[in-house]
Amino acid sequence: MHKKTKKTLTLNKKTLTNKIIGLFSNNSTKTFNYKQISKRLDINDTATKQLTTLILSELAKDEVLTEIQRGKFKIKSRGGYITGVVDLTQRGAAYIISDDIEEDVFVSQANLNHALNKDKVKIYLYAKRKDKQAEGEVVEILERVKTKFVGTIERSGNFAFLVPNRRFMPYDIFIPARSLKDAKTGQKAVAQIVEWPKRAKNPIGEIIDILGNEGENETEINAILAEYDLPYTFPTSIDEAAKKISNKIANKEIALRKDFRDITTFTIDPDDAKDFDDALSIKQLENKNWQIGVHIADVTFYVRPNTDIEKEAYSRATSVYLVDRVVPMLPERLSNNICSLRPDEEKLCFSAVFEIDDNANIKNQWIGRTVIRSNKRFTYDEVQNIIETNEGEYNDEIQKLNSLAQQLRANRFKDGSIDFERSEVKFKLDENGKPLGIYSKVSKEANKLVEEFMLLANKKVSEFIGKTEKKPKTFIYRIHDKPNREKLNAFSKFIKRFGYQLKLKSKKDIAQSINGLLADVVGKNEQEVIETLAIRTMAKAVYSTKNIGHYGLAFDYYSHFTSPIRRYPDMMVHRLLERYLDNGKSAEADKYEEMCKHSSEMEQKSVNAERASIKYKQVEFMSDKIDKEFDGIISGVTQWGLFVEIIENKCEGLVSIRDLKDDYYVFDEENYCIIGKHNKIKYQLGDRVKIKVVNANLQKKQLDFNLA
Repeated sequence: MHKKTKKTLTLNKKTLTNKIIGLFSNNSTKTFNYKQISKRLDINDTATKQLTTLILSELAKDEVLTEIQRGKFKIKSRGGYITGVVDLTQRGAAYIISDDIEEDVFVSQANLNHALNKDKVKIYLYAKRKDKQAEGEVVEILERVKTKFVGTIERSGNFAFLVPNRRFMPYDIFIPARSLKDAKTGQKAVAQIVEWPKRAKNPIGEIIDILGNEGENETEINAILAEYDLPYTFPTSIDEAAKKISNKIANKEIALRKDFRDITTFTIDPDDAKDFDDALSIKQLENKNWQIGVHIADVTFYVRPNTDIEKEAYSRATSVYLVDRVVPMLPERLSNNICSLRPDEEKLCFSAVFEIDDNANIKNQWIGRTVIRSNKRFTYDEVQNIIETNEGEYNDEIQKLNSLAQQLRANRFKDGSIDFERSEVKFKLDENGKPLGIYSKVSKEANKLVEEFMLLANKKVSEFIGKTEKKPKTFIYRIHDKPNREKLNAFSKFIKRFGYQLKLKSKKDIAQSINGLLADVVGKNEQEVIETLAIRTMAKAVYSTKNIGHYGLAFDYYSHFTSPIRRYPDMMVHRLLERYLDNGKSAEADKYEEMCKHSSEMEQKSVNAERASIKYKQVEFMSDKIDKEFDGIISGVTQWGLFVEIIENKCEGLVSIRDLKDDYYVFDEENYCIIGKHNKIKYQLGDRVKIKVVNANLQKKQLDFNLA
């Protein structure tokens, strides 16, 4: 009983402290005594008045307030207002990330004033307390980033609440009867916030789409797309516009292009691919060198500027690859038909054509518009079989391409390129989308063959525009900054416990050292953890008109040219190439920089949605395996527990620290481990453990484990 009372008092004190600070912050030039504060905050009971006096004294001691005269206090200003972005925690409080100050600023849920995750806000910065985190309160929402939320409907009479995923939105959305659109309890829907009265806890919204019944595959996958503000259908008008685009190629258009129709050409893609945006051609020249053509679908010939299809493509910016489907950037008539480089069909391309000798030296190059006819549609497995058996259709051509690709790859690594080669999680699904099995797909020689020629084309196209003695014209680069030194040092320190070392003197040293490390860990317990941490050490690659090179590839110039069916930046590159090949003047940099920013943001949303779909299917796969035991590796350590990845299927779950009953465990952040206070048992990143599956929560996409 005593403990419960104490907990309530502590909570009241915390809430009252925030209210008192808020009162002073909103009246930064005024002074107040405890009586004035009590009146302003409607405090009438003696106990709370005494608590107010105590809080005032503590705030003065912590240098949040200044005691102007006995009993009269004023806020000690730290510099007033700053702007930043909200980073919401799972408990509903937030940290404000701002360029104005070095540290993040904590804002309690009570002081967020309806600000949500990723919103751009103006905050008032409280005076810094001794040895305490910087704190503040939101005074204005400058930019509301998200107003549409996915959730489950809970009806009650003539109104309902949409209960959203707490990671995205900590408040239920009130839906009046007139705005329900016949949504029923248990259905998943998308709601738009239309109003949020100042003193109301819950926003008011309207249903804009009903996704279906909770738990159904179509509903849940569309819910993932909607959560990340990604489209899950094409507007009818876009499909109608696509139908009007002719797939006939006029003779006068062919006459304007280099003709590759009689040169051996083929595509190499995954088994289930339908959008073939790249093809390779090969021909031996009279001087015994090789003419290798990298032919890319000429999407911008069909998707003209300022059309509805072009605007929709820009809005989407990328195709989204989920476990059971592709959500294309372009309507299917274009992506899988007109633009797709299907065999035995004449197709328009933008091509990078190279003269290469037997040692993979580039002797000549040409970039321009072409017409091709693919002789064959290969799958990666078919090409891999030809490489391994030295038999099959177009065997000589494939062996030569593979030989050249291996030399290009070796040269790239010699120059400092980093080999981040990770297996992909793939699912075997039944006709209803239910996962029957999980397997890992590893990149083989056939994949690397295609990759190497795509990298070559992307690099040479980028150099063609950017590498000039004059001021280069505006172009779209895929840039990758060098890794953060602090992250590198922390990573270097971590791998030492496994007996590995990194050389950190130069860019080339770091790259070669990481490549050596990644080769050394193959097949060892720590492989997955070290590979994951190595990737996290790196910066994120983004699109920009400001070229800084690509650190991971060790290229001074790099662009995305080879996938215009599924990436909008490649379409921008094609348009600018066409412009400059026709001697056009430099495009407006600011406009294209804004388009780059949008493309980078949409790419990240797409990656997040893909991960969420994988996680959902993993949890679904494990849902009938409760109480079963598996071998796993500790893949993450936090103050609330251990993340463990099951070795046989890559499914990751949480062992909560509160479920470790044998001792009280303390989190050691620096050494990526938790340690028992009494028994000194240590659980560390990379350790092998046995787990039991205790829960599979599909709605949270979360697995819970116990140590077995």
